[in-house]
Amino acid sequence: MTNALSAGAPDLPGLRAVTEAADAADRVLAGLPRPASRGPAAREAAEAAKDTARAERFRFLESHAEAVYGHLTGGGTRALRLDELVEAAAAAYPGLVPGPGRIAEERTRPQADKEGHEIDQGILLRAVLRSPVAGPHLLDAMLRPTARAMRLLPEFQRTGVLETESVHVERRDGVARLTLCRGDRLNAEDEQQVDDMETAVDLALLDPDIRVGLIRGGEMTHPRYRGRRVFSAGINLKSLSSGDIPLVGFLLRRELGYLRKIAHGLSLGDTATWHTQHAGKPWLAAVDGFAIGGGMQVLLVIDHVVAASDAYFSLPAAKEGIVPGAGNYRLARFTGPRLARQIILGGRRIRAAEPEARLLVDEVVEPEEMDAAIERGLDGLDGEAVLANRRMLNFAEESEAGFRTYMAEFALQQALRIYGQDVIGKVGRFAAGSA
Repeated sequence: MTNALSAGAPDLPGLRAVTEAADAADRVLAGLPRPASRGPAAREAAEAAKDTARAERFRFLESHAEAVYGHLTGGGTRALRLDELVEAAAAAYPGLVPGPGRIAEERTRPQADKEGHEIDQGILLRAVLRSPVAGPHLLDAMLRPTARAMRLLPEFQRTGVLETESVHVERRDGVARLTLCRGDRLNAEDEQQVDDMETAVDLALLDPDIRVGLIRGGEMTHPRYRGRRVFSAGINLKSLSSGDIPLVGFLLRRELGYLRKIAHGLSLGDTATWHTQHAGKPWLAAVDGFAIGGGMQVLLVIDHVVAASDAYFSLPAAKEGIVPGAGNYRLARFTGPRLARQIILGGRRIRAAEPEARLLVDEVVEPEEMDAAIERGLDGLDGEAVLANRRMLNFAEESEAGFRTYMAEFALQQALRIYGQDVIGKVGRFAAGSA
């Protein structure tokens, strides 16, 4: 039962209705088969109960999101990351969001057999991000260096090398060279990759001996591309089908974490000075093979992009049934609205040899010329004035308020999409076919 308030949490108007609706939904679900085994009547009963509870949560948070966030963060004195925030909310306000135990149990199930409790997290995070008080505070918390990066920083500064499961980092000649190394799966993204990338980006931004960052795909061991470099195949659909692509730990963390850190730098928090609140550096990306989905999204926060002439780019998320992160927010800035719709809604691939590719990349060269083009690009980014100008360009192109409003709606819409029956069917067929 969830009808007891946590000690110290204010009994806000409407909270009792939330906990009662949550309890009622739990009772209904407890009397039904698991989702994949439900017939039409059972599915209708489950969805009706969950919808009633979610409507109560939505109404409550429309009025009290700032009060909830203020309580959880001690009036803004604590910087909580996304995962910490939803866990704190579950403990302080039973019934508002699922607790870590319930989420962990759901993670053991394939996507088709989950109840979709992450949708409740999406409702909370939408409300928090929409708030002009709570939203900026949460965005700043997600720009802080991770605990993992701070733990690894001394050793990285000493050796200049970091090897993780999905990213290798080497500091050489003032450049942090990040090599995506999931060679068996074409650098497809999963939760581990997001964690490794945020750690790598944090270290590159924290190390004072690094002036520029480089992201490139390594050589593949995948049979179809063995020995060739590939940038990224995007989200790992097999992982999504098996239930291993979480809303908070992957879909939201990558947008509010390492991608935004590349664009806007680390928040320095208590170590900030009057003239420097963020630690940012310029970035170059080198695209061999293809940049699909999340791989293409990375390019939209990069300062200089070099591509091999046989590479291509695509955002197939709409065909997969999901939303391509902040791609909808950023892409039209580069391509204009017509081409952006062709890419996102129509699934159009852009090949590096096409004229339209110059809207996405800065230089297209023959594959054998990539190394030289990368070094030229890195030299061009290595200058004191580059830092100030890229910061002002990013401010002009992407306001915090606009990004925050977009991500608020994304938190809910993506949560709904990953539990859509069309998505579950598509990724299930993909996983079965690839197996």
